[in-house]
Amino acid sequence: MEDIISLSYGNGGRKTSELIDSILMPELKNDLLSPLGDGAILGLKNSNIAFSTDSFVIYPYFFPGGDIGKLSVCGTVNDIIMCGSVPKYLSLSFIIEEGFSTEHLRNIVKSIGATSAKAGVSIVTGDTKVVDKGHGHGIYINTAGIGEKIEGLNLGVSQIKPGDKVIITGPCGNHGISILCAREGLFSSQIKSDCMPLIPLLDISKKYRQHIKIMRDPTRGGVATTLNEFSEQMQYSIQLLEDKIPVDEDVRAACDLLGLDPLYSANEGKALIVVSEEASEGLLKDLKAIDIFKDAAIIGEVVDYVKSKVLMKTPIGGTRILDKLSYDALPRIC
Repeated sequence: MEDIISLSYGNGGRKTSELIDSILMPELKNDLLSPLGDGAILGLKNSNIAFSTDSFVIYPYFFPGGDIGKLSVCGTVNDIIMCGSVPKYLSLSFIIEEGFSTEHLRNIVKSIGATSAKAGVSIVTGDTKVVDKGHGHGIYINTAGIGEKIEGLNLGVSQIKPGDKVIITGPCGNHGISILCAREGLFSSQIKSDCMPLIPLLDISKKYRQHIKIMRDPTRGGVATTLNEFSEQMQYSIQLLEDKIPVDEDVRAACDLLGLDPLYSANEGKALIVVSEEASEGLLKDLKAIDIFKDAAIIGEVVDYVKSKVLMKTPIGGTRILDKLSYDALPRIC
């Protein structure tokens, strides 16, 4: 192949076949993908199927802790898990700008292959388009995912009741701050994204299926915005305890210097879980026994003394309201 992607790689002809055969198939090949049809027939027996799709336009394409390829798999896999389902299959589509480095594309596809294998999902169909220079900002990726619902795990805001506990599976804000630092060359980009597939959460979900009320990965808008999405749909409020919310020291220091709040910074490898009070300590203990969730914490609870708010109780006893993110502090972070 050439060193850069030209428009001819998207014309459906010999160059397209060369791209598929030399870059995509060596990393992604499986029985369902190999026919290279316009779709795939999937062997799913469960009548409750989860489906999600997402597009990824992040820059820089490579960042501490990941790249756009890893992110494209994690983002969709995690969305399926948050539906209470086991991810099985992904579609994968590229929009590549003419002139994009072939070596960069090769590394991105390798990352997609490695992350898919780690998550236990197969790429089963896809598409590639090449757009003329100046109209694509390098590379965009779209993935769609299909999974099978975990029997007995029925998630939704309507399940939430006063007294339920709010758990986060680890420190918040890492992804958004890492992208900002990498993009602007701040702090020598020492802060790494938390980008990862949340596959170990599946066993937890199955064990506590009768107690988990809802799960969500707090991506754009961060923890505060995600919890507001819960509270605005119910008659209750969520009260957080500021001193219980885990934040890595590097992230906290960067936020302090930049005037940002880690609760509004994106995450790509964390989950918020609302769980019944009686099961919360057991679930937390099981989470902390898994290395990637070792810093999980109960950060608040559902209360009924005020309606449809997210409240923050400070260490000195004060309370403030956390609203949704009202402006885009950092665009194109995923």
